[in-house]
Amino acid sequence: MTAHPDAAVLDRLRQAVGPAGVLESPADTEPFRTSVGATFRGAAALVLRPASALEVAEVVRLCAEARIPIVPQAGNTGLAGGAQPDGSGAAVILSVDRMRKVRAVDVANDTLTVEAGVTLAEVQAEAERVDRLFPLTLASEGSCRIGGNLATNAGGTQVLRYGNMRALALGLEVVLPDGRIWDGLRGLRKDNAGYDLKQLFIGSEGTLGIITAAVLRLFPRPRAIATAFAAIPDPAAAIALLGQAKARLGDSLSAFELMRAPSLTHAIAAVPGLVSPFVEAYPWVLLIEASAQEGGESLAAGLETLLGEGLEDGLILDAVIAASGAQRRNLWALREAQAEAQAHAGKGVKHDISVPVSAIPAFVERADAALATRFPGILPFTFGHVGDGNLHYNPVMPADWTEEQRRARAGEINRIVHDVVADFGGSISAEHGLGQLRVAEAEHYKSAVELDLMRAVKAAIDPQCLMNPGKVLRAR
Repeated sequence: MTAHPDAAVLDRLRQAVGPAGVLESPADTEPFRTSVGATFRGAAALVLRPASALEVAEVVRLCAEARIPIVPQAGNTGLAGGAQPDGSGAAVILSVDRMRKVRAVDVANDTLTVEAGVTLAEVQAEAERVDRLFPLTLASEGSCRIGGNLATNAGGTQVLRYGNMRALALGLEVVLPDGRIWDGLRGLRKDNAGYDLKQLFIGSEGTLGIITAAVLRLFPRPRAIATAFAAIPDPAAAIALLGQAKARLGDSLSAFELMRAPSLTHAIAAVPGLVSPFVEAYPWVLLIEASAQEGGESLAAGLETLLGEGLEDGLILDAVIAASGAQRRNLWALREAQAEAQAHAGKGVKHDISVPVSAIPAFVERADAALATRFPGILPFTFGHVGDGNLHYNPVMPADWTEEQRRARAGEINRIVHDVVADFGGSISAEHGLGQLRVAEAEHYKSAVELDLMRAVKAAIDPQCLMNPGKVLRAR
């Protein structure tokens, strides 16, 4: 049982973080209680903004004693409602946005230790300052924060080469649900001394503890980059080209992004200044990028050869290689404008799914056919990280549907898409997390054994179920 905090407990929480760390008025707390796009909205007794791990620990300890739920929050850029409380007002929101220190830079070890409130863009800039690369890239990188990136196991466009946040974090500092601090800030590539505890917290969406700092991996900064757009007939051609790109470009292949024609067309219509590199309209396009520390000419030559062979084999209909930084930025802008493109196209039902890379063509064909049969006039809207099997499959509902029809049919659209995902052994959440958006669906698709294991972990670490309740797992 949880309880609304009484006045005495609220006073102690205020004291724990000081006046600069407390927000109370509805106007001040509104940005924290509301998600991007106002899809999710909740109520909170307080918004607390600790400035250190010790302050986080004190807040958590007080909440554990008083049985007050805690909703951890970083940049509040998530799309699944994982950072919003329910409507009861019993919870406090704990934001790490004041925890902004760069604690250590170890160039020889290629690591950077930062607190959870540092933005992704700031981490990228700090890495560049020491002539290194932190490869995670997201559209929200100016506002999302490392704590949230870790809590959701963020992916992005460079997973093909560098991996997601599980691969980019070597160590963590975490405040546990009882207020203790686990110091796992070890910058080790090899550590086989027991369970890899950090992996419990990465991707847990704040349901097992609050990440307060991390040791991040850095990489040599690429000096040579070659970027191309390729028009292709279908996703099967994309998978065939991906295999050839891996064979020809090896580890230099860093991005392989797929877009359907409507998503590209709507991006150009929605964002001033965007220009298609092609004169003709094609059904699908790929953005392909390779990068290396040196050998720019050979890198470009390898990409050009790949595209030439694809044209000869009929896998590519047209292609262009960026000849300047401005052209490269335009190609990437077309890919990064997909959120605006989606809004321009109409009301969509968003899916962040993954299937085995080899299954992408069959998944798209089956999902498209199932939706078209059930809902004639629905517009397929698909883009994503085909190199790692992650698609944002967001069909747009017909414009003549009423809002009531859209709400009523969204659930059926979800079930059709996710049933196809399940048939291919995929996941209904590839990089956005379950939050509160997908928690019930996860229960439908996960096995009883998997759910039991997840609940056992939750019960062992957070027996009072106070950490981000209702996310990832619902109370039984």
